[in-house]
Amino acid sequence: MTRRLWQSAMIALARSPRVKTFMQGSRSTSFLSRQYVAGEAPEEGVERAARLLNENGIRSSLFYMGEYVDRLDLVEENVENKIRVAKELSNAAIDIHISVDPTQIGHQVAPALVAERAEKIARAIHDLIGNKAGVNCLMFDMEDASLNDPTIAIHNELQDAGLPVALTLQAYLKRTIEDLKAQIARGSKVRLVKGAFAAGSDIAYTKRADIKRNSRALLDLMLSVEAKESGFYPIIATHDTMLHDYAIEQARRNGWTPGEYEFEMLLGVREDVAKDLARRGERIRLYVPFGRDWWPHAVRRVGENPANAILLIRSLVS
Repeated sequence: MTRRLWQSAMIALARSPRVKTFMQGSRSTSFLSRQYVAGEAPEEGVERAARLLNENGIRSSLFYMGEYVDRLDLVEENVENKIRVAKELSNAAIDIHISVDPTQIGHQVAPALVAERAEKIARAIHDLIGNKAGVNCLMFDMEDASLNDPTIAIHNELQDAGLPVALTLQAYLKRTIEDLKAQIARGSKVRLVKGAFAAGSDIAYTKRADIKRNSRALLDLMLSVEAKESGFYPIIATHDTMLHDYAIEQARRNGWTPGEYEFEMLLGVREDVAKDLARRGERIRLYVPFGRDWWPHAVRRVGENPANAILLIRSLVS
């Protein structure tokens, strides 16, 4: 219950325009942006991605920040910045791998137009790929549970149109096992995350042990022989080293080799673990955010663990 209340409070802070304006203008919270964000401009995001690849063999998923958008002009700015970073990546020896939240591209303003804007970004990526190697796609992030169905529907529509898209599913939701089975049958690219949003026990697992148990069941499906034969591409997004080891064990048992799946972690969070996995020959990707509006992303990272409260409190009273 404490964890759910903490997460709900952090999500409320992330969505508050007044709090965002104050926090982004405060020197005391600047450490959050330095730790979790690559910079403001697309060029800074691409520069960080190039450095990660060259120095550590780690790939990136670029994310232009600007969440919970309630103005059309900001929606269009988000779309254009997604396309701008795709163009920057096309000129570099880096995957054109870009993440998007539905609320970034109009869900709160004009839900009926989200698919059109997502298609615009996905088509730009498609046209820029050429012969570029790597995992090139528009990755749909998954937000709160109310957005599951519309996000999956848009992903499937664009996938059926032959566009390079991928989908995030959340291990804490009880419905995910059926959603995952459907995506395996489609031969999709799926990123499995724990899920940072609060939800009730009617639709979600609320205990850490239950979420971990479900994560292992989902990994069994993602790394099954049937998934491999369908052309499915597993992306295991976790900082839990026990789940890393479990996934590698399942992959080897079922004939998967490094490069046929990947691990993903967050910029600024346990990067020592990411570097260790890369040294062991695993394909690793970091979620690399950039942009002016860093507060919603950073505060959600704090919200993922109540123990991080001390970081936020210390910054505000120092």
